[in-house]
Amino acid sequence: MTYPSEFDIFLATTPGLEPVLCNEVRLKGFKQARIVPGGVTIKGGWPEVWRANLWIRGTSKILARVLSFPARHLSQLERRAQTFEWGKLLPADKPFRVEATCARSRIYHAGAASERIARAITASMGAPGAETAEITVKARIEDDICTISIDTSGELLHRRGSKEAVNRAPLRETLASLFLMQCGYTGAEPVFDPMCGSGTFITEAAEIAARLNPGRARHFAFEQLVPFDKEAWEKMRAVKSARLPSCRFYGSDRDAGAIVMSEANAKRAGVDSYTAFACQPVSEISPPEGEAPGLVICNPPYGTRLGDKTQLAALYRAFGNTMKARFSGWRVAIITSESSLAHATTLPFLPVTAPVPHGGLRISLYQTRPLP
Repeated sequence: MTYPSEFDIFLATTPGLEPVLCNEVRLKGFKQARIVPGGVTIKGGWPEVWRANLWIRGTSKILARVLSFPARHLSQLERRAQTFEWGKLLPADKPFRVEATCARSRIYHAGAASERIARAITASMGAPGAETAEITVKARIEDDICTISIDTSGELLHRRGSKEAVNRAPLRETLASLFLMQCGYTGAEPVFDPMCGSGTFITEAAEIAARLNPGRARHFAFEQLVPFDKEAWEKMRAVKSARLPSCRFYGSDRDAGAIVMSEANAKRAGVDSYTAFACQPVSEISPPEGEAPGLVICNPPYGTRLGDKTQLAALYRAFGNTMKARFSGWRVAIITSESSLAHATTLPFLPVTAPVPHGGLRISLYQTRPLP
């Protein structure tokens, strides 16, 4: 089977947030973006793979779908896989590993499927298989069709390369950016997180406003592959898209340690000059002086996560009272797994979208229009 110059590129995301990711992908100029379960697909070649890893905030992993064929038994799977031009994709001197999943197929043993595909690749071009290899070949056998992809990202993409300090129950950067986008945030307004933890919402909001690429400070698995062009990649990464934001971004938390973490993370991300953090409880916060109304967004503790629901209801009530008393004109958004806690704020929330998975829970975004 011939090595393709153009293929499907799959951008994975949190189930339920595919439309938000698709909108981001289209706004970034990628063509033929299509929503599929668990993510978005686009058409392209390796330059599009590199660009997507560098640019897209809401995706957790990007797979290059290089091969698809019918496979009804293991010998057929191995034979078909061996005919592919693996030497044009995988380096012969670097180990690889195969991860397989099976669904509704006559081939049902994922471990055996992985072994056969690995054997076929080694027979085809000599690279050794190894369970700890950085290069990962992913096979999905569904309805007797085997689709083989290459993991082009490596580490999950929420690991931007600039965040070291985290607090308990952190929200991943990819998910934070999707919630910001779901709130209509474009980078043109101030953002305030009054329970900022390690500062994820504020750092993401500042990076969006500054047009900083999320993948600018990390490495990717595609750098290990044969089609990788280091010179072209360096030119792509060197393009200066940054701008000075028209506003600033604010975080507060009653925990002094959280403020230290947030400041350190913002500095590593290069956005410390337009972020500000303060140690104060929710009941004492006020809108930043000199800023037009913008977006208040936070990820408060949930009853099943960090504390007792009865005690937390008082925190949510205090947050809601502060918003209604002092934040006229601001939109408010909270993420929580507990509808009772959200409604304890007595804020006028819009209809809630379907919950999405996070850390073994189902969480929802509750948001308002500008408060009166």
